[in-house]
Amino acid sequence: MTATITPVLAQIDQDLPQALERLSALLRIPSISTDPAHAGDVDKAADWLVAELGALGFAARKDKTAGHPMVVAEGGAEEGPHLLFYGHYDVQPVDPLELWESDPFDPQLQDTPKGKVIRARGASDDKGQLMTFIEACRAWLKVHDSLPVKLTFCLEGEEESGSPSLVPYLEANRDALRADLALICDTGLFDAQTPGITTMLRGLLGEEITIHGPARDLHSGSFGGAAMNPARVLTRILADLHDENGRITVPGFYDDVPEITDELRAQWDGLGFDPDAFLGGVGLSVPAGEKGRTALEMIWARPTCEINGMISGYTGAGFKTVLPAQASAKVSFRLVGQQDPHKLRKAFRDFVTARVPADCRVEFHEHGASPASVMETSHPAFEAARGALSDEWPKPAAFVGAGGSMPIAEDFKSILGMDSMLIGFAKDDDQIHSPNEKYDLDSFHRGIRSWARILDAVSKA
Repeated sequence: MTATITPVLAQIDQDLPQALERLSALLRIPSISTDPAHAGDVDKAADWLVAELGALGFAARKDKTAGHPMVVAEGGAEEGPHLLFYGHYDVQPVDPLELWESDPFDPQLQDTPKGKVIRARGASDDKGQLMTFIEACRAWLKVHDSLPVKLTFCLEGEEESGSPSLVPYLEANRDALRADLALICDTGLFDAQTPGITTMLRGLLGEEITIHGPARDLHSGSFGGAAMNPARVLTRILADLHDENGRITVPGFYDDVPEITDELRAQWDGLGFDPDAFLGGVGLSVPAGEKGRTALEMIWARPTCEINGMISGYTGAGFKTVLPAQASAKVSFRLVGQQDPHKLRKAFRDFVTARVPADCRVEFHEHGASPASVMETSHPAFEAARGALSDEWPKPAAFVGAGGSMPIAEDFKSILGMDSMLIGFAKDDDQIHSPNEKYDLDSFHRGIRSWARILDAVSKA
């Protein structure tokens, strides 16, 4: 530990009660972005952040968008690395309110069997996470009167309502927002003692297919056997999407899928992930993906094809002997590496069309297409941040993947031309988007200390 960071960490420890008060003040603002009735509250939260950042010496402002405002602040060192920090200050609705054990906008510090938690809407997603970074900056400034890096804040007020204004804002302000690297604090720990830096986010491709057959639903006694059944056509197509080893059979599907490095594989093996417990927690026991792949590989670094819904014929109570006129399915693909969603959409449609018999036709409806985001971990800041996190937490940090998607990381890459380090301190049991959301006090405290260490390490990388 360097002489520079030691007093900053001591300041963070000393100031924790005041940091909790500041977080509580932000949590009391019901900034529900999706509800027009709370538009004034979202604006109030933006004003609160502008005032806080301005008091720390940042040039802070509230930029208008077509929707809720963007909070932007600039400051820090004139030389050295330039970092862009992203978080969001809006929150999800609280419904159903009757399931909350306390007022969702009256934050409570509660004792639980696993330790103290901060209970409130937005405590984990994302106000508590956002404030870990601001409090780390506060401690640096209080001890050293300056920051070791140049900083730009970009705090969004629409993340929980789909970020409709974000891409236009980034495109209109790309020169002002462009930095060496983005920091995103909207993710979580691998487990209670192991932090991670998310470096892989899977892309997403959605397709809805409808097989049309006879002109109307038919009596299965009169037409069964003689007439083509669209449900039979659809299920055969869906069954053909995977082979006996769990691999996806769409031609060219794996062309742009990379293998993970030996170094990354060793990090993941060292995490102690229990696939039996992972599946057992949802009542399963047998892995169903590609044979020869670990569970972490399958959810972080391998592409998928999943059937998300099917409908055809009579689905009500009782029984109706009908031969349906059409059958539909929703199919999604999680993408990795350099897979091109538009290229794969065409390949999938060609795959389906080739299997439609002469008496049927197929109709397609697209549902989004976004590529995967893969960060360039050879950038020295990544290893510096991993070392800094490892110094703070009981177990070493790892570069991890995420099974889902986070469009902001790809937006930063495609619009601003920079990679992101996704570092967060949420836990799986934080109940984000649900009643009784919480954020562990330990996550808040160690999160502040972690960001302080990262700023120190990155400034020297």
